Amino acid sequence: MASTSVKLTLPVLPLDDEVVLPGMVVPLDLTDAEVRGAVEAAQAAVRSGKPRVLLVPRVDGKYAGTGVLGTVEQVGRLSDGDPGALIRGIGRVRIGAGTTGPGAALWVEGESVDERLADPLPGSVTELVKEYKALATSWLKKRGAWQVVDRIQQIEGVSALADNSGYSPFLTVAQKVELLETADPVARLKLAITWLRDHLAEQDVAESIAKDVQDGVDKQQREFLLRRQLEAVRKELRELNGEKEGEASDDYRARVEAADLPEKVREAAFKEVDKLERSSDQSPEGSWIRTWLDTILELPWNERTEDAYDITGARAVLDAEHAGLDDVKDRITEYLAVRKRRSDRGMGVIGGRRGGAVLALVGPPGVGKTSLGESVAHAMGRKFVRVALGGVRDEAEIRGHRRTYVGALPGRIVRAVKEAGSMNPVVLLDEIDKVGSDFRGDPAAALLEVLDPAQNHTFRDHYLEVELDLSDVVFLATANVLEAIPEALADRMELVRLDGYTEDEKVVIARDHLLPRQLERAGLGADEVVLEDAALRRLAGEYTREAGVRTLERSLARLLRKVAAQHELGERELPLRIGADDLRALIGRPHHVPESAQDPAERRTAVPGVATGLAVTGAGGDVLFVEASLADPETGAAGLTLTGQLGDVMKESAQIALSFLRSHGAELELPVADLKDRGVHIHFPAGAVPKDGPSAGITMTTALASLLSGRQVRTDVAMTGEVSLTGRVLPIGGVKQKLLAAHRAGLTTVIIPKRNEADLDDVPTEVLERLEVHPVTDVRQVLELALSQAQTASVGVAA
Repeated sequence: MASTSVKLTLPVLPLDDEVVLPGMVVPLDLTDAEVRGAVEAAQAAVRSGKPRVLLVPRVDGKYAGTGVLGTVEQVGRLSDGDPGALIRGIGRVRIGAGTTGPGAALWVEGESVDERLADPLPGSVTELVKEYKALATSWLKKRGAWQVVDRIQQIEGVSALADNSGYSPFLTVAQKVELLETADPVARLKLAITWLRDHLAEQDVAESIAKDVQDGVDKQQREFLLRRQLEAVRKELRELNGEKEGEASDDYRARVEAADLPEKVREAAFKEVDKLERSSDQSPEGSWIRTWLDTILELPWNERTEDAYDITGARAVLDAEHAGLDDVKDRITEYLAVRKRRSDRGMGVIGGRRGGAVLALVGPPGVGKTSLGESVAHAMGRKFVRVALGGVRDEAEIRGHRRTYVGALPGRIVRAVKEAGSMNPVVLLDEIDKVGSDFRGDPAAALLEVLDPAQNHTFRDHYLEVELDLSDVVFLATANVLEAIPEALADRMELVRLDGYTEDEKVVIARDHLLPRQLERAGLGADEVVLEDAALRRLAGEYTREAGVRTLERSLARLLRKVAAQHELGERELPLRIGADDLRALIGRPHHVPESAQDPAERRTAVPGVATGLAVTGAGGDVLFVEASLADPETGAAGLTLTGQLGDVMKESAQIALSFLRSHGAELELPVADLKDRGVHIHFPAGAVPKDGPSAGITMTTALASLLSGRQVRTDVAMTGEVSLTGRVLPIGGVKQKLLAAHRAGLTTVIIPKRNEADLDDVPTEVLERLEVHPVTDVRQVLELALSQAQTASVGVAA
């Protein structure tokens, strides 16, 4: 760009809060003294040509440093009749010092600004020109100014194009002054592009918001109209059906007044009804309130079933539906007897609490814990509801969600009472030991209030937020493992153990309960297939080995399916009587042959170093074998090796057994030198099953003593007990389950700690009659009872 300029002396025409750019033609009002003075001074000074003035913006009383040379094109009248002048902007002028001149105007000296660009234009400038024209065209089209679009497209000069943005109404005075004072046309065009682009973006956002608002208003108007039409239709239908206005299904005030609610619940319901009446139909809160009111009105606040106080009849129902399980039957009978006496003496409610019960049925799978809950409800004449807690991890599942959450619901306890339709049902909390906890809370902790007889008469669900009396509910909780239940929760429940069935009880259950059910499912009549008791006994003893009867029922189902299939194929005639010897031909060989039924040479304890122990698992009692061996002294592998996935307590019991034999080996006439020089290996078969606990102490001691002495452990002997360093036999748990397991395995002699002798009262009589139980206090007694007479002097190694 050439740097040539011209000196000028011009009268100043001030523009208050307005800016005129080169190329613009503006009308000015001559009633303003300063405008008139400047025009008159310019006319007086000119001799030929058009009068010239200097248009200078004046913002807040301050003049800009750059003005525009303007020519007075015409003087006359404006459209409103006032005198005016039409002035055209020619070019920029940098304002210098003031000077004198004719007229009353302010005269200044100035220097014109040369804005010419090199020809041809650089490519980047050409792109700027295209971008500005595209943006300006888009903006003009949105405003509907189609006639101006062609004019913009015809402008070629960069400076003229940039100055044309001065017509834009969205530019502020400060932005127009900045355009005026920017001498470089390219920089000025960039400013114009930036401001135009920003304005278009703001316009798009504003249009989007306006559209959303309009859509929302249209939707609300449509919804309002439809709701009014719906109300009118409902009104017409009520009139056709002869209903009164107050009988509408959504008239919650009338429904609350008619409902039989406790006083505090009624007050809370009326408060919510008031909120509902004040809220609009479009308010989401109205939907929440209606759902809450529906829940409150559906709960059986004052509904109770009458307990069956026929104690003898209740016991008969329990005996008819379940064989065995005398402990839990006795407890339910005691509960009913106490309820009857309290009712007879007018003591049904004491201190706001009724006589509910919280029982925990703990036992292995398949012993009838879940089905017992339904039998208890049947015996008491109450409604029965089952709540499955297995895998529940959210505390809100128990206490409910707060109403602030979308889709909130009451907890499972409230839903169980609602489902039962009475305030005194039997609620079975199934698998309470399978409850988990994570970041959503601890459901077991939420059950503390539910299962506390001193607190549950004022139970508060987070959703209801009113007190619910649970003191008349009989809660039955089932669990497989007592240790998995938190201590605080277990302390609130009365524990009833179900330790499994004897073989005789299994035969009775199979004959009276399982067989009729499976005959019906197989499409067979009771007179078409008859199973002898001997066949049922073999099924229970040799085809299954479990504490419960689930596998036994599956075996029965398999047997009957085979019979039905053979009859349909014409291979077998009905009716059919099945004996014990017929089972192998129908369902194959037995899977659990007792040790006593095996050949003596094939038994696990046929070699020294193997002893039979007893253990308790999640599936009830079980038989556990312990194998011991000594390493060759030439290998140099001294020390103790333990295998079989053992816990820390069981590993310590092995160390104690080894230490006892090392210190008392001479007394027991054992070659203890072998224990010092050779490595000892103790293995528990079924290595994939985790094992722990101290009760295998005397079993490991006996296995090691058998290995060192070369005397075999008697095949009919099983043992359980903790051993101390001095050889004392200490008490353990699960005696009943362990003796039942020994009985199932066909063992006849069991060694238990002397201090567990009182636990024999819990063992069924028929089991004790078939077992020879030896309570002992010292390991020496164990070895005398368990080891057979010496047959060889050599040390055996367990296979």
